[in-house]
Amino acid sequence: MRYTIPKNRDKLWRDKNENEHMKQFFTPYCTFLTAVFLYSCSPAQKLSKHFQKEYLTDSAFTHAHVGVAVYDATDQKTILQYNSNKYFVPASNTKIPTLYAGLKYLGNQLPGLQYAERNDSVFLTPTGDPTFLHPDFKQQPVYDFLKQQTKPLVIDNSNFKAEALGYGWAWEDYLGSYMVERSPMPIYGNFITWIQERSIENKEGRKDTSFVLITDPEINWDVKFAPGNFSSFNVTRPRTSNEYTVYSGKETKRELEIPFVTNGLQATVSFIYDTINKNISLINKESGISFPASKKIIYSQPSDSMFKRLMYRSDNFYAEQTLQMVSEQLLGYMDEQKLIDSIIKSEFRGMPQTPKWVDGSGLSRYNLFTPDDFIWLLMKMKQEFGMERLKNLFATGNTGTLRNYYKEEAGFMYAKTGTLSGHVALSGFLYTSKNKLLVFSFLVNNHNTSTTAVRRAVEKFIKALRVKY
Repeated sequence: MRYTIPKNRDKLWRDKNENEHMKQFFTPYCTFLTAVFLYSCSPAQKLSKHFQKEYLTDSAFTHAHVGVAVYDATDQKTILQYNSNKYFVPASNTKIPTLYAGLKYLGNQLPGLQYAERNDSVFLTPTGDPTFLHPDFKQQPVYDFLKQQTKPLVIDNSNFKAEALGYGWAWEDYLGSYMVERSPMPIYGNFITWIQERSIENKEGRKDTSFVLITDPEINWDVKFAPGNFSSFNVTRPRTSNEYTVYSGKETKRELEIPFVTNGLQATVSFIYDTINKNISLINKESGISFPASKKIIYSQPSDSMFKRLMYRSDNFYAEQTLQMVSEQLLGYMDEQKLIDSIIKSEFRGMPQTPKWVDGSGLSRYNLFTPDDFIWLLMKMKQEFGMERLKNLFATGNTGTLRNYYKEEAGFMYAKTGTLSGHVALSGFLYTSKNKLLVFSFLVNNHNTSTTAVRRAVEKFIKALRVKY
């Protein structure tokens, strides 16, 4: 058999050998490049894949909408984003922008009351301070000031432009201790503590079914007792009036905190008269009486003493009144909607996504923020107020609303929780085992399982993040 030898056989031989040579060179090189590429995905892309595979598949998130953002503040880079530019109902994470406003504009002491003297009267202007005669605070500079006055007292009734209940709040929750009314000059926290004490045996050793009812503070409003015996002590009233019905229960002792109807300044003025026997005349600027332009301020409490309670127990009342105080400081009247609009256009104009922010507490489901927004805001707070101050205000592991969670993270994590029916949120700061400072926001909406299950699933991720990153 004859073979035809191609005329370019020398070239083909050289090409074949060169190809073999190039294969020997490039095979290990390509393997090296692949390894480099895979390594270059770390830690951000690997963390993202690990998060989706190991944590997002948790049954607590099966039917939920989830958004997560994690920022490495030490190396100044984003390491995880998952739906981080999507809007979520943040629940009490709304208190984070509220805290920012308070820290930014209220200074180190809360403005308790404005006053000015002219002729034979002392003119008062409320500031929205929630600490006046509140059981949380023993020292009461405003009370002391009012008690010392000998001249007639006149108070301005026109600078409160807000509503008693916030935009988007569930109106049927008006009896809940978490939904206290807002007002221009709160007193006693704008709630009454109702106490039932029942004696099981009297002096003769016989059973006694009578009970003692105590209110703190004392009230002179209409109270009636429902006939019959009830399993549990309860107190109700109509939504718009201070007419109470008491249902006696079988408990030996039980306390209830029931918000009262403030009617602007009317309830406060009534309580002040009952407490210190001082009559205060209610007037407004439309009455024709002009208030002195020059005013002095009575400061009530160190600001952080109230802010810490606001954050640790997620106090809705303190949060709402914080915005009223800031509004009075900046605008000269109390209107949280006007204040929020102003802050978004000024201090928050650099946010990644413009939020829909409607109240101070997060009770409203109309609030909408993204995880990226919270990362941006937490970094801004760190830069403006410093980590040491924020560590004092945000709850750490196993404290405040984090109690029974993040026990090993105590002193390493500082965060704000958020909870509404179907919604869970957690945003804050985390120091890792490698001493990196991470800023995170984990928002979960529309879950259909227990709140505890979702919070434990989030906890699992945060714990792993601290150890592994």
